[in-house]
Amino acid sequence: MSSKVQAAEIQRKTILLTGRPGVGKTTLIRHLAELLSNRAIAGFYTGEIREAGQRQGFGATTFSGGSCVLAHVSLKSRQRVGRYGVDVAAFERLVLPELARPCDVMLIDEIGKMECFSAQFVDVVRGLLEGPTPVVATIAVSGARFIAEVKRRPDVEIWQVTRESREEMPRRVAARVFPLSGGRRDP
Repeated sequence: MSSKVQAAEIQRKTILLTGRPGVGKTTLIRHLAELLSNRAIAGFYTGEIREAGQRQGFGATTFSGGSCVLAHVSLKSRQRVGRYGVDVAAFERLVLPELARPCDVMLIDEIGKMECFSAQFVDVVRGLLEGPTPVVATIAVSGARFIAEVKRRPDVEIWQVTRESREEMPRRVAARVFPLSGGRRDP
């Protein structure tokens, strides 16, 4: 491998996981967090809020243990995605401090339409992408503005999550991230 190719690989410290809704991106992030449990991780994951078997909204949970309602059908909000009102203030109160925590690897689920209603979240993620800490994030398949901006960055790798690849992908991502986080190996 040429030194130019090696330098380009070393500079790519961000892995973006994308795929159709329901393919298992959030589950992948959670499994990755388990694999990296011997390291300092920070970030958050999202999940459905179901009531009587019906999806009524989405919650966000940090890896340090906090949670909030991100969006819900009963939320009155100017920021909406489909039938869901988005609680930007609750999301910011929960997630922004989490994204400021020192860590070996930052896990973000997800860079999507709901999360991008927060200008502060966008600014913080921009800073994380510029910083030294490896980032693994799920990202919407399609999207404009910040979503498109992140996907265009030359220093990111975009990995497609499929039903066939999702089971082995956490181990592949962990193996890719370890060298990015200083080359430390498990004892």
